[in-house]
Amino acid sequence: MENTSTLPVPAAMQVNDLVVGFGSTIIINGLNFELRSGEILGLIGPSGSGKTVTMRAMAGLIPHRRGDITVFGRPFSELSVRERETIRRDWGVLFQQGALFSSLNVLENIEFPMREHLDLSPKLRREVARMKIDLVGLPASAAYTYPTQLSGGMIKRAALARSLALDPKILFLDEPTAGLDPIGAGKFDELIVTLSNTLGLSVLMVTHDLDSLEVACDRIVALANGKLLKAGTLSEMRAASEPWLRDYFHGPRAHNLEG
Repeated sequence: MENTSTLPVPAAMQVNDLVVGFGSTIIINGLNFELRSGEILGLIGPSGSGKTVTMRAMAGLIPHRRGDITVFGRPFSELSVRERETIRRDWGVLFQQGALFSSLNVLENIEFPMREHLDLSPKLRREVARMKIDLVGLPASAAYTYPTQLSGGMIKRAALARSLALDPKILFLDEPTAGLDPIGAGKFDELIVTLSNTLGLSVLMVTHDLDSLEVACDRIVALANGKLLKAGTLSEMRAASEPWLRDYFHGPRAHNLEG
């Protein structure tokens, strides 16, 4: 009998020859890379390079024109409608501005995905939502607070709690530390690392934050003009010869990564 313990673990997601466009404009053109199981992968690139578009295409939020996305070894295009719906529950998305429903309090925002996808009693939904609030480091008193009453950091944590509502295996983060002060951003990076390690999450993080790349990311993928520029560890990216990468990792804002 075959020893399955020695078999390689399939990538959490693999992007194969991905092409995404709007009208006559091609944003992503033949992109290939993988998000490995259990890793935090940083996605970087110049403004307009297609980082957020790539993330949204991977999360099934926008269509793609060509190519395929493989999820834990299974091509998404080959799945049935029911299988696609089931597998989509295995990933959570944190949008840059949080995208919380302003008319719902924090507890209700976290409960919302459970209302849509799970057959749980109201009592159990509330209990699970409270667990998620605690998981992301929010005080219990935040449960009945509305988004307009929250600080930027608390909005990020509440939105993160909602993205974890269905116990995802893959987490998509779009500029998670944007708008946060350095201390708040650092704490959020540490939270992501803790959650990834504790829950076994595979994380794709779109970011401009050099500190996040150093603190949180196992590997980095750089895009340019809708294509893969380079993929590798922080050390490999710092040693890269491509002009944009040299400017990015050795420019005046990169002093914290030197040495």
